[in-house]
Amino acid sequence: MLADGTRIQILWALIDGEMPVNELAATIGKPGPSVSQHLAKLRMARLVRTRRDGTQIFYQLENDHVRQLLLDAVHNAEHAGPSVPAHHLARSDISPLHGPSDFDGDISTLVDRIDFDHTATGT
Repeated sequence: MLADGTRIQILWALIDGEMPVNELAATIGKPGPSVSQHLAKLRMARLVRTRRDGTQIFYQLENDHVRQLLLDAVHNAEHAGPSVPAHHLARSDISPLHGPSDFDGDISTLVDRIDFDHTATGT
């Protein structure tokens, strides 16, 4: 379920609160119908839940465990780069080896660096 960059972007967009589909689509720069299909899969996997307000449906992360899973996954992925991950820069006991982290908080930048198909190719 998490081996798709678009789904990671959707979950990351929801990390701080709920959003309707059209706002999610605009936030991650993907077409609404595509975002809706991904949301349906995320909902079946119980990673997101919905709330209806009139005719609009709002999506949010299912619970704090999903939020923590996502944070842990992103922090782990930050270690793939050559520099000290951003989440370590606040710690005074770790000094940068190659300058500051190149992760700027934009999940799409990080998602672009991850090879989601590495398990399929065996590398």
